[in-house]
Amino acid sequence: MDYVSPWMDAELEGFRDAVRRFVDHEVVPHQQRWREQQHVDRAVWSKAGEMGLLLADIPEEYGGSGGSFAHQCVVFEELCYAGDTAFGLHVHAIVAHYLLNQGTEEQKRRYLPKLGSGETIAAIAMSEPGAGSDLKGIRSTAIRSGDGYRLNGSKTFISNGYMADLILVVAKTDPAGGSKGISLMLVETRDNPGFRVGRILEKVGQKGQDTCELFFDDVHVPLANVLGGEEGRGFAQLMTELPYERTIVGVCGVASIERAIRLTVEHTKERKAFGQALIDMQNTRFVLAEAKTEAFVARVFVDRCIEDLIAGRMDTVQASMAKYWITDLQCKIVDQCVQLFGGYGYMLEYPIAQMYVDARVQRIYGGANEIMKEIIARSL
Repeated sequence: MDYVSPWMDAELEGFRDAVRRFVDHEVVPHQQRWREQQHVDRAVWSKAGEMGLLLADIPEEYGGSGGSFAHQCVVFEELCYAGDTAFGLHVHAIVAHYLLNQGTEEQKRRYLPKLGSGETIAAIAMSEPGAGSDLKGIRSTAIRSGDGYRLNGSKTFISNGYMADLILVVAKTDPAGGSKGISLMLVETRDNPGFRVGRILEKVGQKGQDTCELFFDDVHVPLANVLGGEEGRGFAQLMTELPYERTIVGVCGVASIERAIRLTVEHTKERKAFGQALIDMQNTRFVLAEAKTEAFVARVFVDRCIEDLIAGRMDTVQASMAKYWITDLQCKIVDQCVQLFGGYGYMLEYPIAQMYVDARVQRIYGGANEIMKEIIARSL
């Protein structure tokens, strides 16, 4: 069954070939070293910027490559097909879209070209020690003081936190204002007194991704660095942009499922037990038949999501469906594939074992899957 995603065309196939070559030469050879040092090299950001891969779906006038979300999906898929979970391009692209869709013209022209070139690496700081998926529970504050704000608080589980030059921080500009008191602040980290990066957190998987604690102690934020130029719009901005993030999680989930099945089919054809290849045993064939069917259903669904996002039809409910269902399926299928590898599936030198530990967080970040179900339930 030779299925081709309906959003693919000849131009995107050529782009995919270029992305695959980049990943093979600039990402794959460094994966183990990145896991050991717990972050990627800054050089890979510059090289990706030169290739036009960092902001593939941002207009050229703002330093992007001028493509569509389909171009960005090709980049995400090729990283997943290569088993990469270290290069934090996803978070970088998400911040770029907050700037593109919610920022002032001055903010777009100031920051987007640097994000596109890789000169500036971006992160978004939502989660706190006492507030994860419940964004209304954040305690960080940004209080007006003279010609700007004084930002105080701490954030945790921040991807790209160690490398980031620009952080989109969720903070309360009106602590008594509820959801209408939340604003998004553009915080530049270089030579910024009061800003401090904590330790790189020791995670179960995705060890090459620099996930950190961040601390803000009277950090000065200029008035011009409130996203969109107006206080109190942060919660609405988050709700508007989260479907983009959750669709990305779904895209990566499907690509990872497809890779897991491919690796497992190859292994079961080569591995023998009781005088025959594992693939010739009924249990193996049935497990893989079910996995292939579910992967195909997920692929068709995520392709529809990609098309809807490109067309501006993607809503919060559909994005929540994609995020929760695909990531649940990803963990289920990867676990089944590990079982078919036997003891080898538990060895981290085998890619399927690495996929197993890397997959689990997909059900947590971007909004825990339980929150996704609550969002979907509200639409009933």
